[in-house]
Parts: sequence; C-alpha cells; structure tokens
Amino acid sequence: MNSRPETDPADNPLDRVLVLEMVRVTEAAAVAASKLIGRGDEKAADAAAVEAMRKAFDTLYMDGTVVIGEGERDEAPMLFIGEKVGGAPGRGPKIDIALDPLEGTTITAKAGPNSLAVLAAAAEGCLLNAPDVYMDKLAVGPGYPAGIIDLAKTPTENVTAVAEAKGVKPSDIIVCVLDRPRHSELIAELRSIGCGVVLIGDGDVAGVIAVTDEDTTIDMYMGQGGAPEGVLAAAALRCVGGQFNGRLVFRNDDEKARAAKWGIEDLDRIYTRDDLVKGDCIFAATGVTSGSLLEGVKYRRNGTMTTESVVMRASSGTVRWIKGEHKVG
Repeated sequence: MNSRPETDPADNPLDRVLVLEMVRVTEAAAVAASKLIGRGDEKAADAAAVEAMRKAFDTLYMDGTVVIGEGERDEAPMLFIGEKVGGAPGRGPKIDIALDPLEGTTITAKAGPNSLAVLAAAAEGCLLNAPDVYMDKLAVGPGYPAGIIDLAKTPTENVTAVAEAKGVKPSDIIVCVLDRPRHSELIAELRSIGCGVVLIGDGDVAGVIAVTDEDTTIDMYMGQGGAPEGVLAAAALRCVGGQFNGRLVFRNDDEKARAAKWGIEDLDRIYTRDDLVKGDCIFAATGVTSGSLLEGVKYRRNGTMTTESVVMRASSGTVRWIKGEHKVG
C-alpha cells in the first residue's frame, strides 16, 4: 500500500516524501545488489539493484520523474531519464529524482570497496539534466569561505587556497582522485607539492562525498568522472554546505549533440553546486560493499542482514547515519 500523508502538503513537496522512505529505496537496491557481490557479473548486479529500486519507489506517495538515471554505458535494464516513478502519478507531489541504483558495478562484481546505492530528490525543475558525458570535478567539504575552489585555477592553486583557509601547509592536504591514466598529470602535480593522494578504482560519488566526513581525512576531490554522478555528489554537498565545481567534457560531436538535446549551450561553463542542485533536496546512500563512507551489506548466521546508510537534507542540514537489521527473506 502506498504511504500517503495524513496531513495537507506544505509548500515544499519534499515535506510529503519522508526522508527515511528514501533510505528504504536505497536499502532495497543495496540488498538486491549484495547478493551478487564477487560473482563477476556487472550487468546482473546492476539489473538487480535497478529492479529493487524501481519497486521501492512505487510504494511512495509521489509523482516522481527520473532526471538523471542509468547511463547507457552500463547496457543494463535502466531507470531511464524521463521514467515515471512513485505510487501516485498525477496525484502526488512532483519530485525530480537523480539516481544510481549501483554506483560501482565493477566494484561489486569484484567485491571491491565503496560501492553504493544512491539517490537525490528535489522539487520539480531543481536538478540539472546532466547528459551522460564526463565532467571535470572539484569538491571540498563544509566550513570554508564561499568560492574557495575554482576549476578555472590550477590544482596547485586550489590546494594552496584550501590549505591557507585550513591553516596548514599544502603538503598536509589529502586529495581523492579516481585512478585512471587520464589523471597521471594531475596526480604528478599534486604529489609535486607534497599532497597525499588517495587513489580509488571506481565509485567517484563516494569519493566526492568523502570530503563531507572528517573521519575519512580526505580534504578535496579532483578529477574527471561521470556528469550524472557529479549532480548526485553536488546534492550531498548542498545538504551539508560543501562546495563543488563541475565542467562538462565532450569527446566528440555526438556528445555535444547530446548536451544540446538537454538545452546546454555553453559547453565550457563551470557549474557550481547550486547550478546543479537548487532549493531543498534529499540525498540518500546505502553501502553495498564496505568502504570509507559506509559499511556494506552483511549477512549474519542468525538469518538477518545489516545495512548502513546515510541520509541528508538541505533545508535542515541534518545528516543521519542509519544502521538497519533486516530478516533475510
């Protein structure tokens, strides 16, 4: 049965979509994907997460639209851009959804760290329709002066600015970077000024979000990854006051045409966090495999399993860490 609110809606449509209900959606996707950890089948793991997330959305009283969905690169059954989700089409509050049912398909197939089920939700029209292309990304956590980072500046200049604001040397700054050949010059520059560089194999949503949690010791995120994942990460940063810069990267005319389809005319624009995500938003993620941010799904001998999730909301600045225990069904 759809969970319909008992009171009249407030002006903010997110008031009718409970934060914890969004966690149930990411939990469902994470649990489904966890059954395929280490099985070597990326497509099967992704498909399981997609189907579970779709079913969980349909229990919510909302008229949802996927504005950022599964990328065509995954070649799996998608929650595609434009798909309607939610149990109250035409009746419930209009909510835009950005999602990645399994952020880290390769990680899951190989039983590596940091794979997540993740989504962001905002009022209609408040999430950028990012094309499925690459994006240059630069992120820092909360507590810094506005504009402390700028993609128009060099990595060295950005690290220096953050170090000065933090009251430390550039060599005390730790930067997370996706471990790819395209980042060889970036990594060399960061190491030349003494930075610690944390290299991750996949999962750049988790990499960006790591800057929001001091326990990870990661100060900044730099490098190129998927644009849809950039919007998801920007939503998390909006919830906690972190900063984000993104610039779309186009490798060919086909990708430029894809951007034009979504109304993107300035191909060199640097997007701030608030260009990507406006107004109130909710961000939720559940660990599939354990990593620096969240514990993965764990199966116990007593017939239960445990999950760990984080859920954030921009309007309140609230961050909840949720541990769940579930019966294995």
